[in-house]
Amino acid sequence: MATILKADQRDFQESPNKIDHYRVFTDLSRSKMGVNPENLNFDLRQLNPDEFSAPYHFHRYAEELFMILSGSATLRTPDGLEIVNVGDLMFFEKGETGAHQLYNHTEESCVYLDIRTYIGYDIAEYPDSDKILIAPSFEIFNKNSQAGYFDGEKSVKDIWKQIENKSK
Repeated sequence: MATILKADQRDFQESPNKIDHYRVFTDLSRSKMGVNPENLNFDLRQLNPDEFSAPYHFHRYAEELFMILSGSATLRTPDGLEIVNVGDLMFFEKGETGAHQLYNHTEESCVYLDIRTYIGYDIAEYPDSDKILIAPSFEIFNKNSQAGYFDGEKSVKDIWKQIENKSK
């Protein structure tokens, strides 16, 4: 079934749980129309002046594509900063080389289409703050507190004995 999201029915709302400088707005018309993509996810976003799209990040298992529909912004990637304008397409591959962040350096809103693949899970990494986010649960961990695979596993026989004793 084809669903048409009409331009005159846009409903930009501030994305929940945002903080100052990260107040991006998302068009809710997609969810209001019941469009729930399985693998090709997309959102229409509005980035107001002096706001960032999200913390600088990359995805391990998702690719993203942005297209500027109105306005202008500054794009941060591993290569540095570049101004992007109406009609510009930005492709972000999986991994560190696909890291990205938008900042609206102008006095007018910037509207962009955000299209991303989704295979049911993803891990996003945030190089500036050394965090990782696990999707779909959206658990966030500090990457610096990595543990070894067998850390905390030395008393496995004691655990088994406890289980056996409870079973008796």
